[in-house]
Amino acid sequence: MRILAIGDIHGCYTAFDKLLDKVKLKSDDIIITLGDYVDRGPDSKKVIDRLIKLHKTGQLIALRGNHEVMMNEAGNNKLDLEYWLNAGGRETLVSYSKKANLTSVPDEHWNFIKNVCVNYWETETHFFVHGNAAPNLPLNQQTEEYLFWRKFYQSQPHFSGKVMVCGHTAQKDGLPFNLGYAICIDTWVYGKGWLTCLDVTTGKVWQTNQQGKLRTAFIDEFKILPKVTALKAKKQLAARELNHVYT
Repeated sequence: MRILAIGDIHGCYTAFDKLLDKVKLKSDDIIITLGDYVDRGPDSKKVIDRLIKLHKTGQLIALRGNHEVMMNEAGNNKLDLEYWLNAGGRETLVSYSKKANLTSVPDEHWNFIKNVCVNYWETETHFFVHGNAAPNLPLNQQTEEYLFWRKFYQSQPHFSGKVMVCGHTAQKDGLPFNLGYAICIDTWVYGKGWLTCLDVTTGKVWQTNQQGKLRTAFIDEFKILPKVTALKAKKQLAARELNHVYT
């Protein structure tokens, strides 16, 4: 059985479809998507449609991201709606209808966002969140600010000893950020980056982009040595990108 974590999709269905194809899903795989399925990319509706189909197979654990939170809150008042629209919500609504209003989103999609998505998930060795986790609190006591909004660079080892796998903090060099005790796989697919899938057992990494390209690696290639500053580490990892083979 593989446990496959997929980073922030942001409406980039072409990359998502290519990624699922190249990973070659097996019937006993567990897929954990880390949230931010909507906004910014062109095909949020198609992404949610695909996620709903995957969930019906029993294989998908879908986490809730801050963009799903904003979308869910957009119906509260004009201020929340405008906040979401400016954060990529306009692209999401257009993917449903040229009318670009909330009523175009079908009930099944609202149910997925509100009731199917969860805030976290964990195994014996890893836990999965969208944003981050306070190091001294169990997952069921984490605040929404940490789970949905806190950036990756403030990560500390969790008291459980488990490795955190998250998204949310876009790595604009297109490379995963691996601290050993915490791994970020939001690799900026809606920009000029990649969509990342990590097999947490073997460490294999698949990446696809909106142009249909594929590359693979292993997560240890991106591990940051202790006491290396984040800035120096990012420069080191960016240089490694030249060694990847594009197919």
